[in-house]
Amino acid sequence: MRLLFFFISYISLATMAWAQDDFLAKQYFADGDFEKAVVFYEKLVEKNPRRTEYAQDLVACYQQLKRYDDASEFIKERLKDRNPYPTLLIDLGYNYALQEQPEMALNQYEKALEIIPKNPNYGYAIGLQFQKYSLLDLAVKSFESAMELNPALDFNFQLARIYGEQGNVEAMYNSYLNLVIDGKTSKSNILRSIDEFVSENADDKNNLLLKKVLLERAQKNPDILWNELLSWLFVKQNQYSSAFRQEKAILKRINGSSTLRLENLAANALEVEAYEDAKEIYVYIIDNTTNENTKLNAELNLIDINLSSSSQSQLAAIQKKYDELIDLYGYKAQTLQLQVAYANFLTFKKNEPQPAEKLLKNSLELPLSDRGNAYLKLALGDILVYDKKFNEALIYFSQIQQKLKNDVLGQDARYKVAQTSFYKGDFDWALTQLKVLRSSTSQLIANDAMQLSLLISDNSLEDSTQTALKKFARADFLAYQNKTEDAILALNDILENHKGEKIEDEALLKQAQLYESQKKYDEAVLNYQKIITFYGNGILADDAYYALGELYRKIYKDTVKAKDNYEKIIYTYQDSYYFPQARKNFRILRGDSIN
Repeated sequence: MRLLFFFISYISLATMAWAQDDFLAKQYFADGDFEKAVVFYEKLVEKNPRRTEYAQDLVACYQQLKRYDDASEFIKERLKDRNPYPTLLIDLGYNYALQEQPEMALNQYEKALEIIPKNPNYGYAIGLQFQKYSLLDLAVKSFESAMELNPALDFNFQLARIYGEQGNVEAMYNSYLNLVIDGKTSKSNILRSIDEFVSENADDKNNLLLKKVLLERAQKNPDILWNELLSWLFVKQNQYSSAFRQEKAILKRINGSSTLRLENLAANALEVEAYEDAKEIYVYIIDNTTNENTKLNAELNLIDINLSSSSQSQLAAIQKKYDELIDLYGYKAQTLQLQVAYANFLTFKKNEPQPAEKLLKNSLELPLSDRGNAYLKLALGDILVYDKKFNEALIYFSQIQQKLKNDVLGQDARYKVAQTSFYKGDFDWALTQLKVLRSSTSQLIANDAMQLSLLISDNSLEDSTQTALKKFARADFLAYQNKTEDAILALNDILENHKGEKIEDEALLKQAQLYESQKKYDEAVLNYQKIITFYGNGILADDAYYALGELYRKIYKDTVKAKDNYEKIIYTYQDSYYFPQARKNFRILRGDSIN
């Protein structure tokens, strides 16, 4: 028993000693302290002669220390083993290359390649080792010859990565597409890999190559996959009409398929304000679906497109369309989106909140799920706020908040409680709600909560009477009611009578956003520039830079100025909410490939 105890203790101590050597060797290697690392790797190789990673790291240490003779001697000894691993030949060749002996290096590389015809399965390890030393042509040769000798082997993924590194983009595309057509990987994995080589520019060389490759494959071997990938490419290039043609082909080839892909395409077109394309897609969906809910959603989106550019004289025709939809689809639990859309139209477009309130209160009598009930109450609360029935709105928002505490709808309701309290001038209660929302699971809600919280707290400290803050709340409420001109005038009052106060940059930002809604872009730019000039160190500077970047990119088409403003966020405001999108837009404008 005692003997067994000592044996176990010995094994444990030996294991601990090995683990410590392993840790120290890797740590010193990672830190670049090769003098110390080599000592531990020599011990580890001696105790674990079959561990190839130790041998490779030891060789790397010798090479970093320019102990090429030691590296060469060690590798040659390994090659004398009964069945030496063929990658040792590549290690030896690279060791000669480091000593500027290219002919001797090439000789060893060729020896490694000569092993593949004898055993194609070694092609993978040999190819990877060449790739490790950036010997990409030899890596390609290894993978390709192994696949040719044994068609069961598939190194398309490795080849695709190497082709990409070499700039052989067409060959890279083909290798990736071979993988997906053979079922070796998913389409989503391939798209992630290809995405970094494709830009929004349809005339970009890489984009044109991908289009060429896909069209060639579609002609040789018609497959729905090529339509899907072409559609993806066209969406990347914001060519929604071309993507629509591909999606129609997909729908026709799959009998009875859903229109979900078309719905997503239309939503993407709407997001970038490609209204004509979106309209065409929604009309097609209506004509080609038997799903009532899908058809209704398409109809409502068509109304939203019309509303985006409608004048007051056109509102009667839009209201008639809503009435026709109500007659067709009816008031029921399955058409809540129609009822809410109509109520919002009456309130925010026609300034008729009373019939909208009546409509939604009647809808609440329908048999509804908890989420359906909350969806209606949120919409009703918004309309009551518009109509200055703040207390009644707060009751509905609070009911949702209590019923769906951990749901995004519940968090949205809590934010609306804070916003309504702000409009009322009850700033303390608004702050109480906003503090909870700072950790919201919705980044958008959390960001909005942080902004409003800082607005209230900063301007309450400076002015105990909260005079300017009350004026801002009134202006903000006028903007909520779509009384844009009145809101701009209310903000002018703040800018004229509260100069130098903390509220000034908030007023400038809000007013700039209202100018943008009126397409008064020059006035908006002037306001954003004032924020940067006078409040460059304030919390709204990144908002101003990002807004300017967007205006110069989308409206003025001034790439240089857009890049300058995005660049300010990238280098000065890394913790900004806008940082990820600013970086992406900057790289697109610079011509980078985006992953």
